[in-house]
Amino acid sequence: MLRFLTAVLILCSTASFAQTDSLQTTHLNEVIVTGVTRATTVRKNPVPISVITKKEMTTHLNTNLIDAITKSIPGVSAVTTGPNISKPFIRGLGYNRVLTLYDGVRQEGQQWGDEHGIEVDQYGIGRVEVVKGPASLTYGSDAIAGVINMIPDLPTGEDGRLKGNFISEYQTNNGMIGSSLGLSYHKNDWHYVFRLSGKMAHNYRNAADGYVYGTAFRELNGTAMARVDKKWGYSLLATTLYNNLQEIPDGSRDSLTRKFTMQVTEGEDDDIKNRPIVPDHLLKTYTINDLHQHIRHYRLYNRTKIGNFFSNIALQQSVRQEYNHPLTPKQPGLDLILNTLNYDFRYNLPTIHGIEMTAGANGMYQTNRSQNATDFPIPDYNLFDIGGFYFLRKSFGPVDVSGGIRYDHRHIHWDDFRQFTAFAHSYDGISGSVGATYNLSERLLLKANIARGYRAPNITEIGSNGLDPGAHIVYLGNRSFNPEFNLQEDIGFLAYLGDLDISVELFNNNITNYIYQARLNDVVIVPGNATYQYQQSKARLYGGEFSLNLHPRAINWLKINNSLAYIVGLNQNAASIREHGDQAKYLPFIPPLHARSEWKAVFPNMYGKIEVDGYARQNHFYGVDHTETATDGYVLLNLGAGGTVAKKFDLFFQVDNVLNTVYQANMNRLKYFEYFAASPNGRSGIYNIGRNCSLKVSVQF
Repeated sequence: MLRFLTAVLILCSTASFAQTDSLQTTHLNEVIVTGVTRATTVRKNPVPISVITKKEMTTHLNTNLIDAITKSIPGVSAVTTGPNISKPFIRGLGYNRVLTLYDGVRQEGQQWGDEHGIEVDQYGIGRVEVVKGPASLTYGSDAIAGVINMIPDLPTGEDGRLKGNFISEYQTNNGMIGSSLGLSYHKNDWHYVFRLSGKMAHNYRNAADGYVYGTAFRELNGTAMARVDKKWGYSLLATTLYNNLQEIPDGSRDSLTRKFTMQVTEGEDDDIKNRPIVPDHLLKTYTINDLHQHIRHYRLYNRTKIGNFFSNIALQQSVRQEYNHPLTPKQPGLDLILNTLNYDFRYNLPTIHGIEMTAGANGMYQTNRSQNATDFPIPDYNLFDIGGFYFLRKSFGPVDVSGGIRYDHRHIHWDDFRQFTAFAHSYDGISGSVGATYNLSERLLLKANIARGYRAPNITEIGSNGLDPGAHIVYLGNRSFNPEFNLQEDIGFLAYLGDLDISVELFNNNITNYIYQARLNDVVIVPGNATYQYQQSKARLYGGEFSLNLHPRAINWLKINNSLAYIVGLNQNAASIREHGDQAKYLPFIPPLHARSEWKAVFPNMYGKIEVDGYARQNHFYGVDHTETATDGYVLLNLGAGGTVAKKFDLFFQVDNVLNTVYQANMNRLKYFEYFAASPNGRSGIYNIGRNCSLKVSVQF
């Protein structure tokens, strides 16, 4: 892989640096709405921000939106638990450290768990904006790693005429069938959008495991929006529905054949190493088995702008049921209802002496309740969160300066509940940032930013004390944890030249009171399930991303996009390092060196591409009690093509993992689903998806 990367860099470095008057304004003047109320651009914003358009997402054929983002933006990765569950990580930080938004509304849906994905209709997203680095200034707690804002598609059309879009796709590896119908209507000042989407898949397969039992899923989504635009501003009312049936894999196998086995009984009668082998017909069925999750997410929100005043108010409900009792399949082990009221108010103050100012307040009120469950990993709790911020920006000739300060307060409490004794505590934090962009010329930008982020401990970190059946993990929290604070320095260089674009982004991130999971191998609370205890210490992460995109004017149909991302995560828990040595030196869930190269031929109405995706071996892992292990490097070859027919039909074809490479991503949680110390074929855990051919059709009408 390193030889391949070197060859690519040599090729790109020989490209012409001759400049023309034709700037790539789509990069320089891309409007960004994430992070501030006033419209800003890539040129003016010192914070590292990346944008993925609808067109880019459409040409990446994936089973979920987060995988499309990780393919497009270096420095963004994902923890996965099967093909339909991906949790975003930004520069080595994830879970409640990455704030995911839907149209500016923070996504709340028990996001602390490994097996909890993003509850969003991927077909209805028109744009994704990613902030890399602390964004606590405008969003408060949970954004110390960054923000992913998923903005729904609001197509425009001829006044008084119904406009529609139908998408259908099929993927061969797990037989995934996906369809989506979107309708929009525009009349005078009113704009209406409706979308209904669904997808289903049987178990995925690879050359090492065959079909991986327990990875089938079925998903249904609905969206309805109405917006009115007037001289005074606009108002949008929208509602969304997400309904997902997701099987729960556990990785149990026959010791000799390595075929997957199925749980048919419980307790002392269940010998996890002597279960019946899964019949072949159950490996390819679209019927969801008895051991599964049922996740529903409902959202109703209003976004209004009147003059310089902006408001965003939302109601959300997340219903999560996990069924893990084979003898009583209708009895959920986990049954949680999370209700959230989100509020966000901002006001653009009058500009004084060229200084643009915004003041705002946002937060949420949240309740979480267990229903008809048998397992209780977290207590029933109430949470109230509020924060206020002040942001300003001013230009001094070629230098654009921006920054601000914020104060947050969060109170969480619960009464006596089963194995949980009553608890009440408040967390407070001050965060802020300051940065500048120096326009060396129209084509060359130098950026620097320093930001302090804040994150209150989440419910599972302070309150957990029980089994999460979907993850097969018993979590143990700690009530004495303090809030996390981080101080991150970013520096970036951007060049938009005649024949190529260059981007260099470097960061250094120091975190106090960093919270992480450590496995306890000598502690078995629930047989057949791992036990993890949360720890807290100092941590440091540093690294960067490098992109070199070639678009030679002499060969205007050729586009070569290359990226490299590298992250080091150091655990600075001195006591743990003294006890465990190098096994405790690094942080968990740190992605390895990642290099990607895409060669794309673009012609009128059609394109073809070759992608090479390479991951180095990850030897820097948190190895205490085998929480993590080393992960071998691998290279994936992908092919794709697409085109437009009669201006209304878009066809896309893609083959991922063309060579059917057998590999395990180091952030694949299924890698650790293993119950034997050794196996006949020398392999341990579950491997990632094998070769997958995808076909997508999009019809405009």
